[in-house]
Amino acid sequence: MLLIGGRAGVGKTTAGWEVSALLRAASVPHAVIDGDFMGQVHPAPEGDPDRSEITAANLAAVWANTARRGYRRLVYTNTLSVLPEETAMFQRAMGADVRIVRVLLTASDATARERLTRREIGSELERELEGSARKARLLDRCVPADTVRVATDGRAVADIAGEVVAATGWTGRRSVARP
Repeated sequence: MLLIGGRAGVGKTTAGWEVSALLRAASVPHAVIDGDFMGQVHPAPEGDPDRSEITAANLAAVWANTARRGYRRLVYTNTLSVLPEETAMFQRAMGADVRIVRVLLTASDATARERLTRREIGSELERELEGSARKARLLDRCVPADTVRVATDGRAVADIAGEVVAATGWTGRRSVARP
């Protein structure tokens, strides 16, 4: 399993799709799940204010359907997915012996602001900017030491995705984790 995490505006979804394109080009069977959609319900279910239970149930259902069809590799994008406390959810969905590769995409406050300003055309911009900065600091402090950090400032998506794919070893190339 490849977990791609990072603050809002860092390019997780874009990188995830480009990772998928590289894996397709290398004939590597895989599935892609954007974790943002796994818990996107309103209002939050009773007893599940942070929507973690519905997210876990939806992930387990989608992965069960995918695995039943023979897929064994998953690219999962979500802001906080790389945090250690998320590991149990992925192990429940995919099995306790799943090998997890964590990649934290990083971007400066200025880069995240510029990207979010282009993306958020509705009423959520200020909330996204504040949350992005807060989560960037949390992720920087709390990701496991073996998490591969990939800077996205001023880089082409193909280059970022190439570095992410190399971290998995799924195409025969491996990179060394960088703190």
